[in-house]
Amino acid sequence: MHYKLEFSLYKRNFKQPLKTNHGIWNIREGIILQLTSKTGEIGLGEIAPLSFFGSETLSEALNLCHQLPKEITTETIFSIPDNLPSCKFGFESAWENIKQVEIGEKEELKHPNFYSALLPGGEAALEIWQQLWQKGYRTFKWKIGVDQIQTELEIFQQLVKELSTEINLRLDANGGLSFEEAKQWLEICDNLNIIEFIEQPLPVDKFSEMLELSNYYSTPIALDESVANLSKMQQCYQQGWQGIFVIKPAIFGSRAELREFCQNHPIDAVFSSVFETKIARKAALQLATELQPNLRKNRTFGFGVTHFFDQDRENSGRSRNFESVFV
Repeated sequence: MHYKLEFSLYKRNFKQPLKTNHGIWNIREGIILQLTSKTGEIGLGEIAPLSFFGSETLSEALNLCHQLPKEITTETIFSIPDNLPSCKFGFESAWENIKQVEIGEKEELKHPNFYSALLPGGEAALEIWQQLWQKGYRTFKWKIGVDQIQTELEIFQQLVKELSTEINLRLDANGGLSFEEAKQWLEICDNLNIIEFIEQPLPVDKFSEMLELSNYYSTPIALDESVANLSKMQQCYQQGWQGIFVIKPAIFGSRAELREFCQNHPIDAVFSSVFETKIARKAALQLATELQPNLRKNRTFGFGVTHFFDQDRENSGRSRNFESVFV
């Protein structure tokens, strides 16, 4: 099967810079793909790289798009190399989009309590959580490992006092804690009922230490950067990880390979966003909803991030054929 390929770069400004252990993030950039079949069906996909998580860079993704002919085949789509995981997801999503009209639309209409809302780092979380609560969110994620631990613990204690007992709170360190700091956080969290898990407390190269912590403390630990793609996830699984896997579909790689892994390995997993536009969001949510029954637990999806962007349409020089993706 042959498809006409079109693509366009986009840029989205965060309302406020996003601060994590990886640094400060001001602009989300990516590529919107459009495949058109010989009979006129259109499929949209998105390449949303996150190079500091181990995916390809935006430049590498653009190079692939420029190197491909204006007409590509199904074989081309499924032969993109593994070192371009966001490209694999984007092209496979566009191909599947042709097969499935209005992909993921039902997921987009779900109530906010279907998603975990990301809180801004630092004291700003104290101001924002109530607004998100009123919108219907009941699971929140807060970034830690960004400021001094004592500062964060003081804010955390205040946040916990304010939060409703109905809330599940996830803490995400992005690998930014030391072993001693991770133990300090886990000891505190073990005495609280609202903590769902701590995400990636230590750097990727500290797998054995995270395994040790997961066996000692009752608060669950989730791996994120450590399982950013299929090969990393397989490695951690084979090394005995029984905790939570955070799966970011848009940078994970092949949709088909993710399906196969989840169908053959009943893991405990959370599907999560990479601040993609609604194109990759729909594709990721459709895949997550499909795979959820294969998982050990039914955990809230980590896609409550749209409040980090203005909802206004942005002009990035896209072709008029591309639908508005900034919703």
